[in-house]
Amino acid sequence: MDITWLLKPGELVLKGDNRKLFEHYLQRNIQRMLKADGKVIKFKATTGRYYITAPEEQSEFVENALSRLIGISGWARTIVCEKTPDAVFAACLEEGNKIAGGGAKTFKIEARRTDKSFPMSSYEICCKCGEIIYNKYGLAVKINNPDNTIRIEIREKALVYSGGQKGLGGLPVGTAGKGLLLLSGGIDSPVAGFLMAARGMSINAIHFHSYPFTSNEAKQKTIDLAKTISSYCMGLNLYILNFTKVQMKIKEKSPASWATVLLRMAMMEAAEKTAQKIKCKCLITGESLSQVASQTIENLGCTQNRIKLPVVRPLIGMNKENIIKEAMRIGTYDISIQPYEDCCTLFTPKHPVLYGKIEEANRLYEELELETLIDESIENLELKSMDYKTIL
Repeated sequence: MDITWLLKPGELVLKGDNRKLFEHYLQRNIQRMLKADGKVIKFKATTGRYYITAPEEQSEFVENALSRLIGISGWARTIVCEKTPDAVFAACLEEGNKIAGGGAKTFKIEARRTDKSFPMSSYEICCKCGEIIYNKYGLAVKINNPDNTIRIEIREKALVYSGGQKGLGGLPVGTAGKGLLLLSGGIDSPVAGFLMAARGMSINAIHFHSYPFTSNEAKQKTIDLAKTISSYCMGLNLYILNFTKVQMKIKEKSPASWATVLLRMAMMEAAEKTAQKIKCKCLITGESLSQVASQTIENLGCTQNRIKLPVVRPLIGMNKENIIKEAMRIGTYDISIQPYEDCCTLFTPKHPVLYGKIEEANRLYEELELETLIDESIENLELKSMDYKTIL
């Protein structure tokens, strides 16, 4: 038995003359995400709606994919029937049986008739379908806050469905250029990457580790985070840089209070050079204003002042509680809290500078002469390509 899912596009419907471009990317992403060996899945696009049809045994695969698809506001299993009143009534009875079996005591009908040749108005459809469900199952009609809503759409065919799932919304990945995410093993940066993907950006990631001061487990944790993010981002490349020599030189040659800020400056330089090589248009960080010492507005000014690419900080005004909620929602939280430290936390000074001045930061940074070590780390980077279907 085949099942049909109705997908509703998200905010791309507001895009006016550019809508076709956004629809193209969304259709491409749907087809790519649902393409898999051994799967027999059909896809159809119409104005304002998308349909997926697949055998029932593949429903878990389809719904897992839809739960990670950025760009749709919602989706639902749908009864597709002929555009006749009798066929619509029969489908409504079937849907009424479903919601009654699920424990609903109240319901309402919402009808939308795009095809005006259908012999009943939207109001007449609502009245008649509500009547037959009431008579058959005894469910009470309740216009405000019912237990469930049965929706009827008269389009190319008639569609009847209830319930459904809320989608991730946002804009289709690929519509907003490409950015490079500075991905640590913490809670914040994976969320930042997801949020930018939800604004349509294709994401690649860069990670800095300092073996043997950071463990292979810490590195693997970041790889696992990248895999999880990739399932939303239509895949990504993770560039892993060994920053041990850079970090040791900073520790040995600079004031301890400045170590974290100078390390962040080095990371930003390395990230920008990598981004330019792979044609990313911006850097993305998980920084939140004043969350830690390196994220005061003064220190943020120091860490980005030598960078020409835009630095995007989607978490800048979020508190930790909300960031954690988002991390739990996208499935990165449990990975992030694994007890393996990254290179940003290993050499954190007891009394870090809080309000660094750009002039002093630049002077200390230039004295370190890190360019050769940074170029060496980029030349010897490790590349991990993440397939977006790894998690599906």
